Amino acid sequence: MRPANMITAVADILAGMSIVHFVFDTNYFHVQSVLYLSISTLGLYGGGVVFNDVFDAELDAIERPERAIPSKKVTLTEASILGSILLLIGVISAYLQSPLSAIFAIITAVAALVYDKWGKHHSFLGPINMGLCRGFNLLLGMSVMPEQWQDFQYLAIIPVIYIAAITMVSRGEVHGGSKNILYFAALLYLLVSSAQLYVSFTRGTLWLTFILVAIHLYLIGKPLFKAIQLPIGPNIGKAVKAGVLSLIIMDAAWVSLSGNIVQTLIVVLLLPLSMRLAKMFAVT
Repeated sequence: MRPANMITAVADILAGMSIVHFVFDTNYFHVQSVLYLSISTLGLYGGGVVFNDVFDAELDAIERPERAIPSKKVTLTEASILGSILLLIGVISAYLQSPLSAIFAIITAVAALVYDKWGKHHSFLGPINMGLCRGFNLLLGMSVMPEQWQDFQYLAIIPVIYIAAITMVSRGEVHGGSKNILYFAALLYLLVSSAQLYVSFTRGTLWLTFILVAIHLYLIGKPLFKAIQLPIGPNIGKAVKAGVLSLIIMDAAWVSLSGNIVQTLIVVLLLPLSMRLAKMFAVT
């Protein structure tokens, strides 16, 4: 189920909540909102990952026989039931927050299933499809403030671009990749970082956001540069892994727009947890 990746999904929610000026405190209803939406994204992400393995069972039997379904640790039926339950938990938990949250949860679930079944096989639409999953996840976090999310909805395009870039890079994870694609991904990364810096400048939090954007670029840039030099499967896999885990720092940059250093550090501290889980479980 890729627990390390699921931590990044929670970071998306916290980022979305911060963007709409949600107040993180010990107020019962505020804590409840954080829990509802965090459980929702965990269910949605977990369900999406499970169904990805369900639809890839035949291919994984050849390319990744160590995975749960090809290795017979879990049957195809069992995995399908688990995936369905997780997606249902994601939608129900979102509905407990609000009908708007439930709508975004349903859209996210559908986008994930479309990607798992069809999207990932399309060289152009696939990356966009995967990016939309993250974009709607950010909107799920924003939905905590139904009166304000529309004022910031345009920012959801940023994770769409970023995840589309990672997805393009991941196409070469097994058999090696193209330098042109890797260069294009690097360009998209710079575009995303520039957008975050611009938004932070308009909010007067440039200094804090700049630090996080710089860290983010270092974390994703170093392995990507190595992959560009030698675009073989293992190097590309490391670039993809760095891109996924570093989402937490990207989300922390969104949180920094609030100017609250404590909130920002809390999200940053999710990275060591995610990296620890990445050593025990697969990321890609």
